[in-house]
Amino acid sequence: MRAVPQSTAPIGVFDSGVGGLTVLHELLVALPQEDFLYLGDSARFPYGDRSPAELRAFSRQIADVLLGRGAKLVVVACNSATSSALADLSAYVAAGGHGVDVIGVVGPESNLAVAQTRSGRIGVLATQATVASGAYERAVLAADPLVKLTSVACPDLARISQDGAPITEADVALARTYCAPLRAAQVDTAILGCTHYPFVRALLQRLLGPEVALITSGTAIARRVQHALSTRELITTRTGEGSYSFLCTGDAAAFAEVGSRFLQLPMGTVDHIDLPTEVPA
Repeated sequence: MRAVPQSTAPIGVFDSGVGGLTVLHELLVALPQEDFLYLGDSARFPYGDRSPAELRAFSRQIADVLLGRGAKLVVVACNSATSSALADLSAYVAAGGHGVDVIGVVGPESNLAVAQTRSGRIGVLATQATVASGAYERAVLAADPLVKLTSVACPDLARISQDGAPITEADVALARTYCAPLRAAQVDTAILGCTHYPFVRALLQRLLGPEVALITSGTAIARRVQHALSTRELITTRTGEGSYSFLCTGDAAAFAEVGSRFLQLPMGTVDHIDLPTEVPA
């Protein structure tokens, strides 16, 4: 028998680190009455060079934590985990008897990019795991099979954001090499295929040019979450502001310090939790 979520329950959100806070920020703005519980798996960051099996196992572990704390919906605010684990995680949650939707970032971003492009040339900047999965190719071409997609793996771009250190000339040079194939392909729309990348959005916009539209997951996900809650009749009846709280698997103080810049709101207390740091069997 499937458990029925409560409308007063929180929305669970997770990412490999602080990057998903860019998604949470948009959710907090779009759905201010809702409660949110965010889990950053910073002890196992980055996810971009993890295998699909690892990402599936990690996602299941984190979903167990969020569902154990009553989440009424789970948002996978990580492109690598979405690309490799979303289908498996949805099946896992359903098999566990939870009547909870699982929403990832790739599909909404892809649809938004297809709607935005004028030339039909779209670029993707993403982690190695996300590019290797082919998830954006499938999603974009399903929305419009005539689109020409150029995907670039950016193995070190998330690190620039996660570290929270000032951007250096070496970082700029690295970002320039990642953007070069998109400039050569003359894309007019670029998907930032990692939730950490909005932190360096201004840098990427400068390198790609002002005429290139940058697509991030936050706005698209907020619309998708709102639709899912409405369809399931799970929108809270609260009229005031909801609450938001944080869990992380790494250093809680460091997470709060860097995360506050991504969230653009007070972080409050971040609670540490332990998950296995070794690769699950």
